[in-house]
Amino acid sequence: MSGEIPAGWQSGRVTSIRDVTPTIREFGIVLDRAAACPPGSHVKVQVDLGGRIDQRSYSVVGQEGSTLRIAVKRQPESRGGSAYMWRLRSGDALAVAPPRCDFPLMHGAPHYLLLAGGVGITPMVAMAAQLAGRGTDVRMVYAARSAGEFAYGEELAGFLGDRLALFASDRGEQIDIADEIRRMHPDGELYMCGPLGLMEAVRGAWEEAGRPRSKLRYETFGSSGSHAAKAFTVKVPRLGAEVLVRENESMLDALEAAGVEVVFECRRGECGLCAVEIVEAEGEMDHRDVFFSPRQHRENRQMCACVSRVAGGSVTIEPAWRGDDAFAFAGPELSMGEPA
Repeated sequence: MSGEIPAGWQSGRVTSIRDVTPTIREFGIVLDRAAACPPGSHVKVQVDLGGRIDQRSYSVVGQEGSTLRIAVKRQPESRGGSAYMWRLRSGDALAVAPPRCDFPLMHGAPHYLLLAGGVGITPMVAMAAQLAGRGTDVRMVYAARSAGEFAYGEELAGFLGDRLALFASDRGEQIDIADEIRRMHPDGELYMCGPLGLMEAVRGAWEEAGRPRSKLRYETFGSSGSHAAKAFTVKVPRLGAEVLVRENESMLDALEAAGVEVVFECRRGECGLCAVEIVEAEGEMDHRDVFFSPRQHRENRQMCACVSRVAGGSVTIEPAWRGDDAFAFAGPELSMGEPA
């Protein structure tokens, strides 16, 4: 284990390692103390990046008692996190943060569509297992670059059967997103996790179908933006604050840690409550939310602090303050069919 265990974290030990695809490796990690880990949870793990201690977040695939399963994709352009994880061996110790669930599975809907792309399958496995185990009406649609990259395909087929549909790009297969949405129950919910292009396509089809935004839920990961996540600086002139946002944390988390109050709720870029006004940006904006429209993204007037970033450089913001001095919040554009 590298470095000291941060306050509130605990020691974990690698108990199993297996490759679920040629580029995705699963780790079984037993914790000192069992922790609640509902579907959609993730954990932070301390990693050693050439002598510099940092943290990386990984979705929890499943839990058996005090043992968690996480899966890590080996990224050629990795800044070191995945490379460090792939060097681990059974018996190695890790510092692990308590599980946190920012992508909760909400029960009670008459139908669920789970849509995953690539390594975005990782938070969906536990969701599919729980829904199937409860006899809920659920369908999963899973896309990957090739048939060999379907992580957990056999496991998913075991409890979903013909409710699992696999689409491999190298076979010329493509998800008909509009048709999948059209076939859903009117009050059904869609959960998605995958690359930015897929998420934007789903968001657009969802809006065109006139479905409520509250029924569309998603999670981003490090490669879910237009740019690789990089550290940047956020400036808050009103407070005279200048806060560094590391590549592995959100702007919202960095601001919270620095004592800057930002109103928030979902932490997934869905509700828009954490939106802040962009005063000035040095660097290209990387909007990763599904709250604002494509036009609003291009205008770069506001950003969701929980998921959106700057591709390096800095951004000067004005938070949405409570009280009489709160700035006028425009909110999302609700018109359908506007150009992307």
